[in-house]
Amino acid sequence: MPRRAAVSDDASGLRDLLERVAAGEVSPAEAEARVAGYTTTDAGRFDAARESRRGVPEAVLAEGKTPTEAADLARTAVETTGRALVTRADDDHAAAVREAVPTDATVDRDARARTVVVHAAGFDPPRVDATVAVVAAGTADAAAAGEAAVAARAAGARVDRVADAGVASLARLLDALPTLRDADAVVVAAGREGALPTVVAGLVDSPVVGLPVSAGYGHGGDGEAALAGLLQSCAVLSVVNVDAGYVAGTQAGLVARAVGAARTDAD
Repeated sequence: MPRRAAVSDDASGLRDLLERVAAGEVSPAEAEARVAGYTTTDAGRFDAARESRRGVPEAVLAEGKTPTEAADLARTAVETTGRALVTRADDDHAAAVREAVPTDATVDRDARARTVVVHAAGFDPPRVDATVAVVAAGTADAAAAGEAAVAARAAGARVDRVADAGVASLARLLDALPTLRDADAVVVAAGREGALPTVVAGLVDSPVVGLPVSAGYGHGGDGEAALAGLLQSCAVLSVVNVDAGYVAGTQAGLVARAVGAARTDAD
């Protein structure tokens, strides 16, 4: 299934769309999404045109929504764009999404990252000629790093994961340095004092996105020290909010898309 394209706004394009709705070839929700750019459900409005407008799909944030609401939006995403990306999903959200989407769709659940990725049968995911490396300082940072990896893949990037490479033992980071230097963008997730992203940003020539994680305790815990440290980094990097894995991965994915487009143009 190709990715959806916006309907022509001329009269013939609209008539063709209406005829396809009447014939049952296109659902009313998909027709609304093609005309308006979004579609309305009981759970809210889904931005079906975000990928064509921004280069990355809209994610359904499950946190704060009931399982039924998250599933409703995920089903709408699949129906209108061919895929769904659900973040901050617990087991009940994931089960509801699996039940709501077509039986021939592929459903990929990452319990640690709390994500659910759904592809309709035959969906052709985007692919770009660029790589994002996603680094976790410690095992406690793996959930946020995993969310970032899912988001970067959704943008079409190849993703290389590096686990447990914190500054308490720099040998672990140095072992992974060839992988990081080969990447076109790097996301580094770190809690506690958040030192690892700064160290990585001083060693690679690609953009680094620092992802502070709410791993830590006591004074400056819950990601506060990590965020403050990254904002004061003496190495050049970008910083997202605490635990904002989706934002970090999407930002790196946008960099990857730009790099991939430049490589394609050069060829």
